Amino acid sequence: MEINKIYNEDCLDTMGRMKANFIDLTVTSPPYDNLRTYNGYSFDFESIAKELYRVTKEGGVVVWVVGDATIKGSETGTSFRQALHFKELGFNIHDTMIYNKELTTPVGGNRYFQRFEYMFVFSKGKPKTFNPITRKRLNKHNDKRTTRLKKTSRNKDGSWNVRKVKINEVVKIGNVWTYRPNNSGGKLESKHPAIFPEKLASEHIVSWSNEGDLVYDCFMGSGTTAKMSQINNRSYIGSEISLEYCKIAQQRIKETAHKLF
Repeated sequence: MEINKIYNEDCLDTMGRMKANFIDLTVTSPPYDNLRTYNGYSFDFESIAKELYRVTKEGGVVVWVVGDATIKGSETGTSFRQALHFKELGFNIHDTMIYNKELTTPVGGNRYFQRFEYMFVFSKGKPKTFNPITRKRLNKHNDKRTTRLKKTSRNKDGSWNVRKVKINEVVKIGNVWTYRPNNSGGKLESKHPAIFPEKLASEHIVSWSNEGDLVYDCFMGSGTTAKMSQINNRSYIGSEISLEYCKIAQQRIKETAHKLF
């Protein structure tokens, strides 16, 4: 099967040509709860989830970015049902992460305005790769110490065991990631109704794969996963049923390749 290519077809057709245990990482966001028209296309979730399990390598990961619509005063809960279905197929729900949307426009009504989507991280067994995103440790008081005392456990009498621990200069970030929605800034990708931030795709690609690994997006849309795979020295395969969106993605890939090489 040709890699570094976006196939203009239903993702079930693409995955149907893949051998089992083929993909290292999938980063995708499905068209959920009819919140976007996606040019009128729909998808067969259960069949796609089953195929994703088959084509994912042992130790591979699927990142599933999804949210819920509110219908007749109630959130649909589609995201949770999908997560549990992935688990029933054999995936582990390795992490339930949050994509926190910076600068979301407030809306009226009797509920707080929506500021996040779920980023479910499903793993086929134990993840074979984890390259954690880190940040420099915040030092509010200009603390020059290299170690500090830390309470570790309680004794039966209620007193604490205390030991010295090393203070790391960098720390692993948490599982709530904040991005400005649609922050790519390009005219091409803005023609797609629901792009996710380039940095979101990039940080998941870096976290759950290594250079040379194969990254898949079964709903490629405007091509963000492919573009960030290119930039991070990963191979990619994409499926996109809409010819219009496929052309946008292919143009973005072409422009990215020109800048890189």
